[in-house]
Amino acid sequence: MCSMEKIASCEISYIPIMSENYIDDVNRVIDIIKSCELECNIGILSTTIRGNKDRIFSLIKEIYDTMDEVTSFTIDIKISNICGCNK
Repeated sequence: MCSMEKIASCEISYIPIMSENYIDDVNRVIDIIKSCELECNIGILSTTIRGNKDRIFSLIKEIYDTMDEVTSFTIDIKISNICGCNK
């Protein structure tokens, strides 16, 4: 059963472009995601996040703003308002 707050699911794939050290850039994004205190499942090609939709949007902005100072990138984002739990 879900809590009363609106839960969203999000899948993020971060792809550095012309990065001097793409592994460090990806690890920096993973560190940002881990620090957000949302439920996350870090995979090989993408990370799935579940939680409050406003916190998810804030996380996406934080990743963008932080990495915008570091390198060019593409972020592939899928967002769903279906949390995957029973209501």
